[in-house]
Amino acid sequence: MTGELARVLAVDDRRENLVALAAILEGMPIELVAVTSGEDALKRLLTEDYAVILLDAHMPGMDGFETAGHVKQRERTRHIPILFLTAVDYDPHLAFRGYQAGAVDYITKPFDPWALRSKVAVFVDLWTLHTRLAAQAAEVGRLRSAIDGALAALERAGDGPASAVEQARALLVAVQGEASAAR
Repeated sequence: MTGELARVLAVDDRRENLVALAAILEGMPIELVAVTSGEDALKRLLTEDYAVILLDAHMPGMDGFETAGHVKQRERTRHIPILFLTAVDYDPHLAFRGYQAGAVDYITKPFDPWALRSKVAVFVDLWTLHTRLAAQAAEVGRLRSAIDGALAALERAGDGPASAVEQARALLVAVQGEASAAR
């Protein structure tokens, strides 16, 4: 685990809404990345990983529904949860459209800021656990590779048992050093 903060992508064409979201999420262990269009969101998603996307449903140009569709079509981003935020009164048809586009929730304004914080916190926790699990899986892979190399060195004991043991020891010490450095 690198200790990297989870990123939250906030997408809204109105800067005052982005400022309000920043205030609501203030103090959370996240890096909030705010953009004002679906196009800008998709550009960010090409190079950065996010724990969750807070997406305005109604924006000029590419709206939130179209943006969500592009997010869910990409292999790299399809797993990122999307919370739609909209100023439009609750409309079951629009909510259905949001869920159909891949959203995990469709929230109408005004919304409870504590509920939004709680939802974001859940997805940040899941992202953090996933990141830790991926790092541990990589470490297990390195350990497996070192064990396989050590076993192969022992099987090639044609150079003599002392040489094979020394090769195996060197491989295992190297992996032990990598594992200690990763922690």
